[in-house]
Amino acid sequence: MNFSYWEYKTWLSNIDYTIIGSGIVGLNCALVLRQKFPRAKILVLEKGILPQGASTKNAGFACFGSISEILSDLKCHTEQEVIQLVEQRWKGIQQLRNTLGDTTIDYQQLGGHELFLESKEELYTQCCENLNKVNTLLEPVFGTSAFEEQQNRFNFKRIKGRYIANVFEAQINTGKMMAALLQEATKSNIRILNSINVTQFQDTVELVEVSTHAFDFKTKKLLIATNGFASQLIAEKVKPARAQVLVTKPIPGLHIKGTFHLDEGYYYFRNIDNRILFGGGRNLDFQGEETFEQGSSSLIQNQLEGMLAEIILPNTPFQVDLRWSGIMGVGTVKKPIIKQVSNHVYCGVRLGGMGVAIGSHVGKELAELV
Repeated sequence: MNFSYWEYKTWLSNIDYTIIGSGIVGLNCALVLRQKFPRAKILVLEKGILPQGASTKNAGFACFGSISEILSDLKCHTEQEVIQLVEQRWKGIQQLRNTLGDTTIDYQQLGGHELFLESKEELYTQCCENLNKVNTLLEPVFGTSAFEEQQNRFNFKRIKGRYIANVFEAQINTGKMMAALLQEATKSNIRILNSINVTQFQDTVELVEVSTHAFDFKTKKLLIATNGFASQLIAEKVKPARAQVLVTKPIPGLHIKGTFHLDEGYYYFRNIDNRILFGGGRNLDFQGEETFEQGSSSLIQNQLEGMLAEIILPNTPFQVDLRWSGIMGVGTVKKPIIKQVSNHVYCGVRLGGMGVAIGSHVGKELAELV
């Protein structure tokens, strides 16, 4: 280390709480810790120039699970577990709205619509037949029926004439969300250091010794909020899952409004600034997309462009403006891991592709473990 006395004393000494990851979980955790411990010294470490997980690289869906996803979850979870999962997502969104305000995050409740390909007759029939069952199951969460059938009013092609919408689903601007969370953290005297990669840590009797690529330091408590990258630091069962996304250039007179799910949630799209944001396709190459590497593949990007042209914008010329990817954290079950790892180390990871919805809630529960 080549730090001055002033630098060391200000940033790297007498640290009470260190959080790894400045995404939605990490910053919400820091803010709750500040409320609990007004005089504590709180440090957040982020390996990227900007948050490098999925917090600013997602599609900005404030969603709770499409009807086919709910039915799929019921095959490997109990009904009570599914209710709890949806409730966590619902509470997380409400917490995020209360913390930052709807205007700040550009919250728009336009509904979330699940489209069914014409070739998926069996899936469509199954979802329609279970519509009342799912509404009844989740009524304690939403207070009323959330799912309803709607007409294909946006003129998508090669899909069924009706789709199933969740009227409570919304969209947000996750760039504005993260900028606002960073601003709140700064106002709360939470120090954030970017471009710092934590390489290892050692939990001792009294504190945690942390090593980074740039320096070593000690902290009383260490909280890990790295989601898809969690397995690089701890032994929890979290697999990385890359999600590829593209966004078109502005499309004059774009009439599509809302969030949309297709092919059991493996594809998803929405409107943003007169553009279409479209992502997914991980099911084309599960093994290849189980990676920590950012980037994209021609297999998935070509599929996204093809579906844009044939299904979403069949009669509308478009050009792709940007492509990117984010790393999610998934597992064999969808319940997030929020636990004490060792004496002074805790984690809140494995958000299962629902980070926007449950991230605030997971951050709060992580802070309350301390």
